[in-house]
Amino acid sequence: MSDDLRAAVAAGALGSEDSYRALLQSIVEVARASSVFLFDEPSDELVFEAVAGEGAGDLVGQRFPSSTGIAGWVLVTRQPLVVEELENDPRFAREAAESTGFVPKGIMAVPLLYEDNALGVLEVLDRPANAAFSLAEMELLGLFANEAAIALDLLQKARAARAVLESEGGEAEAVARFVSLLADAEPERKEAALRLLKALEELLRER
Repeated sequence: MSDDLRAAVAAGALGSEDSYRALLQSIVEVARASSVFLFDEPSDELVFEAVAGEGAGDLVGQRFPSSTGIAGWVLVTRQPLVVEELENDPRFAREAAESTGFVPKGIMAVPLLYEDNALGVLEVLDRPANAAFSLAEMELLGLFANEAAIALDLLQKARAARAVLESEGGEAEAVARFVSLLADAEPERKEAALRLLKALEELLRER
């Protein structure tokens, strides 16, 4: 069994991608009118991974260059940013905002950092009744960002693991599904299952 395949099986990756995306979606819904962007390093783009608010369904999956607008600035500098009047800020990419169907007046954004890696950006747009962003809200957004960064890291790992499993074929995929079920198994069944898994690993190693 290759190291990549071993890591993929250990991750129990099959089915986990949806749960991580659901976690991201729950975070943006609690934050309201917000978005999580994933930094896709190979393409050097930011990708909408979770969106709450008007037109959310149409935005997930949309991409733009990683240097674009406020999100791009926050990603590159790894610094949080609050802008109350976006129209007066030269970092604001109005055309990019218009392409999403919503042009905010104010924005609060924080980088999603995990183990020294910049994984993406979490943004919150505007406030009810034109109220200014508060320090307490910024601190709360930082807590949301910590959770979002963890979920984003797991999502990336799940996708990488899934790619490995798909390249290895159906047998490896079956083993990964098997591993993912072990977490809920009773102790006696788990011990027997682990013995079977060890035998399967030895069989794959001989191929």
